Parts: sequence; C-alpha cells; structure tokens
Amino acid sequence: LQPPLLDVAGLSLEFRTRSGIVHALEDVSFAVAKGETVGIVGESGSGKSVMCYALMGILDAAGGITAGRATFGGFELVGAKEDDLAAIRGREMAMIFQNPRTALNPIRRVGLQIEDVLLRHTATTRAQARERAIECLRQVRIPDPERRHAAYPFELSGGQCQRVMIALALACNPQLLIADEPTTGLDVTTQAAVMDLVQALAAERQMGTILITHDLGLAAEYCDRIVVMHVGHVVEVAPTAELVRAPRHPYTAKLIAATPHGAASLRALSAIRGNLPDLRRADLPRCRFSERCDRAAPAFEAPLPWHEAGPRHLVRCHRPA
Repeated sequence: LQPPLLDVAGLSLEFRTRSGIVHALEDVSFAVAKGETVGIVGESGSGKSVMCYALMGILDAAGGITAGRATFGGFELVGAKEDDLAAIRGREMAMIFQNPRTALNPIRRVGLQIEDVLLRHTATTRAQARERAIECLRQVRIPDPERRHAAYPFELSGGQCQRVMIALALACNPQLLIADEPTTGLDVTTQAAVMDLVQALAAERQMGTILITHDLGLAAEYCDRIVVMHVGHVVEVAPTAELVRAPRHPYTAKLIAATPHGAASLRALSAIRGNLPDLRRADLPRCRFSERCDRAAPAFEAPLPWHEAGPRHLVRCHRPA
C-alpha cells in the first residue's frame, strides 16, 4: 500500500483570546490519498476551515497547534519553518478560499495575480508567465481569457471570480488542493459548473482534494470519502456511499436527516436541537455532542472510543448505531 499523500494524526489546536482559551480542535485524525477527494463536513464552527489553515501554515497569530502531527508527502508540516512552508504553499499544496472577492487583490488585475504565483514558484520569465496565466484562465473555461487577464476582480461575476481562484490554486499543478466552501454565494447552476470543473481537473491531474463544506449533499455527490466533524472532533469517517446508507454516529444521522433531497418534502426535514458548546468552557464534556444527543448518558466521561463499523468506516462514539 502506498502511504497517504496527507496524513493527519492527533491534531489539537487552541486560540488564546482575551476571554479565555478556545479549544478549537482536539485529537483530529484523517488521511487523503493521491487522486482521492475527501469531504470534510459539519456545521459552521466545527473547525473545518481552521484545521486546513493550520495545515497550510496560515493560522491567525493567536492560534497554535498544541499536539499531533501532519505529514504531507513525507514532509512534516507541524513545527516546520515558515520558509519551508512558503516554498510548498501554492506549489505543492494550494487552497481555494471561501470568498473569492475578499481573497483576490481588488486593485490588481487577475492575470497578474496568477503570474505572481508562477514567478514565485517556477522558473518562468515574465513573458512566459503571461502566456501561462492566460492558459490557466482558459483551462478553467473563462471566456475570452486574453481580455479577462487584464480585468480587475470587480469587473467579473461571482462565478468568474471563483474560476480565477481555481486558476490561481492550480497554476503550479499542486499535489493537494483544498477547496474551502468553493460554491458559497453562487447560484445552483454555477455551483454545479464550478464543482464539475474542480472534479475534472483533479481527476486529470491525479490530485488529492479536500472539499470543505457544510452541505452534505454536495459532499455526497463529489467525494470518495467523508470526514464528519463536530465542534473540533472528528466523529465519523467512511466511504461516501456507506456513510449515507448507514451512518453510525448520531450527529451524522441528524445531519443527513436535516439535508434536503429530491424525494423528501420540507416537513420531512428535522432540525438538530441545541447549540454548539462554548469552546472556552473549562468543563467541556469528553463527547462534545452529548448535550444535544438522544443517546447520551451521565456516565459518558471516559475518553471517546473509536469503533470499526466496516471496511474503512470508523466512528467515534460511546453508543454507535
């Protein structure tokens, strides 16, 4: 068996704030193989984006990894020097950010922003970088790429800005692509076009891909495996079809029950009761879902155990289904 492209084990992360320490991630583990698309799903506040910022080395200064490791292609990301991280960030690991209008420089032409990445990470002349940037825009199916190369972000639609972000991320042919809510704010038709494009380019280049989303339906359509996160914990990991067919963690089951699909009416959807716990609490329960769970019991203070529910299907729960 080949080692995974990305291997995250026991990752914990905290933020130091004026109102206390925020325990954002605790003992997070998952892996991504070359050519595989892994979805990371969960409610807002689950720690999906923060985890990937930590892997990319772009955490806020208040945040810090307190335990665990993360290996990318044999390179240890946790504790690496900033110069070493900067050398692989954008070249070997790339990220599509959630809001392209805030991620792109508003006063720099989009073509020059792609050229900046190429000049930073490849042995390319300015003239070659321009041709390559136009080709990148063409690959993400932006019409009239020569003219769009000279456009500013405010002159493009939301869908076109998202395609520019994809072109930026893929300019250096990275081995791993992290797509953080890549369809936020887009209409349904544009969402499908953007996701189909990311899927096609990933398959063509055999990239490992992480899709961060709160939309379980989107993850089910495009991912090979799904990692379910709840308030900084990974609670279930399984092949997509297996997870959707037979969820074992109560939180996963409730997420699926709250996800609209074509055969169900709105009345059939059920909300997840309660709210996310305050991560600054000193008395956070071992199971952070226990206060919202129908299966919880007062005795659930032992460390959360992992159960093997099937081939490549792991669930972290005291009472899995």
